[in-house]
Order: sequence, then C-alpha cells, then structure tokens
Amino acid sequence: MTPLRRITHMNQWILYRRMLGLFTFFYATVHLLCYIGLDYHFAWIDIKNDIIKHRYVLVGFLGWLLLLPLAITSSDKMMRKLKFNWKRLHRLIYLIAILGVLHFLWLVKKDITEPLIYAFIIFILFLLRLNMFKRQKL
Repeated sequence: MTPLRRITHMNQWILYRRMLGLFTFFYATVHLLCYIGLDYHFAWIDIKNDIIKHRYVLVGFLGWLLLLPLAITSSDKMMRKLKFNWKRLHRLIYLIAILGVLHFLWLVKKDITEPLIYAFIIFILFLLRLNMFKRQKL
C-alpha cells in the first residue's frame, strides 16, 4: 500500500493495509482448508506425501506458514510489544508474495498468462519499494 500511497499522494490507502493483509491470510486459510478438507478429506499422510511430491503444494504451504505469524502479530498490541522487530517480521510479506506467485505459476499447466501478470505486478511493486528504500538511505 505504501507505493500506492506515494504514487497517488493519498494517505487513506494506509488505512486498508492491515485489512488487506488479514484478508490475504483469510483467503489463504480458506484455500488451504479446501485443499485439506475437500481434496484430501483430512487424510494427513496423503497430504504430507503430496507436499513432498509437488513443489507447488510445498511453496503454497510454506507461504501459508509464513503468513501465520503475520496474522497473529497484526494487532496494535503486538506492534507495541514487538517494536522494531514487528517491522522486521512483517517484511516476510515480500518472500510470501514470491511464494504465492510461484505456487500459482507451478500449479498452472498450460496458460501461464495470469500468474505472469501477478509476477509482473509483484516485480513492479518490488522496484518501487527498492527505489523508495534507496531514497531513504540517501
């Protein structure tokens, strides 16, 4: 949301940052529960074997695992408690975004247009963030 705020010069984008992050966790959790419950009927051994066998399942699961501490620490109380470490922890979102794109890209068999669009968007956002980071260091 920060690049969008800087581009548009509108601070209200920041008001939606936490909601967007928690929605991302909610969506990923529903996605995971559908996979576990609907696809595998809670057959844990089969799920474990699928995670080992398919790299897209592994990176998707890893992405969800990394989202979990972000969702747990998203409250104001946790921000105050963790102080600077909160920001450091929440930088995991960059890795999670890459894992999400990889999960989608490796899942799709034929037409990879949509995952490549997401990869391009993530790439542009990373460039904008990198540019902001460089400016702050100067």
